[in-house]
Amino acid sequence: MRPCRQNFPLRSQFVGPRVWICHNVVPTSCSPLRPAAAASKPTIMKFTRTLKLSTVLFGLAAGLQAQDAPAAAPAAEAPVADISETEALESLGWFIGDRMIGQQFQLTNLSEEQKSAIIKGITASLNGEKGPDFEKVGPAIDKVVRSRQEAAQAKAAESGKAEADKFFADLKNNQNVTFLPSGLAYETIAEGSGEKPKATDTVKVHYTGKLLDGTTFDSSVERGEPAEFPLNGVIPGWTEGLQQVKKGGKIKLYVPSDLGYGANGAGGKIPPFATLVFDVELLDITAAPAAPAEPAAPAAVN
Repeated sequence: MRPCRQNFPLRSQFVGPRVWICHNVVPTSCSPLRPAAAASKPTIMKFTRTLKLSTVLFGLAAGLQAQDAPAAAPAAEAPVADISETEALESLGWFIGDRMIGQQFQLTNLSEEQKSAIIKGITASLNGEKGPDFEKVGPAIDKVVRSRQEAAQAKAAESGKAEADKFFADLKNNQNVTFLPSGLAYETIAEGSGEKPKATDTVKVHYTGKLLDGTTFDSSVERGEPAEFPLNGVIPGWTEGLQQVKKGGKIKLYVPSDLGYGANGAGGKIPPFATLVFDVELLDITAAPAAPAEPAAPAAVN
């Protein structure tokens, strides 16, 4: 994945810096580029709205698959796992539980009784039993889901803040680290030479992004392909941080959550309120094209 506010350090609705370009109906991963505005507030999924949206998305996906696509060279098929039908269905059940119940509705840490209630509803649906009137029960479901989401986000915010406070307090003991007024911290690993990029420039970089526990959530190095993007199109921590290094230089960015993905996290790999650490090598800078000159005012007529 590339740092897009979705696929690399860009700013969007779900990881990295760019805007979700994922093909899954339910987003799973992206890199650290995405829109800052989207990262600033927690997203509370509303059941009735999500139910309608899911219907539209699944219908759209089916329609797109039915359209004729331009002829292309046949690609090698991915190997198919040698599993039974039962194992395949169990895997599908896991996907629904993780992506829809866990990630989309954020219903985690359920009690055994609560899990049984969800399984009972799914079983009734699979058995063809008549479902509830969602026009009537929808508001009650919204209330339950919202309360659990808000509680989970409050807990994540508290945990993320405590972790960040300790991390940045310890980081202040490192004399090689510079702290900026925004809260961003950085360490110059290699100086580079020449100009530093401006926010309006396009940069070409290699980078690796990690969580504080050392987990790598995105890496152009592992993909073997540098990322290229407009510097003002990524998360704020990248926009500000890469302006501190020269072409050919290397920098380590310590990005607090409010300059990264904030309350929403990204792509299932970056949790809400996560502090991020990026190792970045600035390979090239392309200046933004000059704005066209204003046309001269017409001469006054006497």
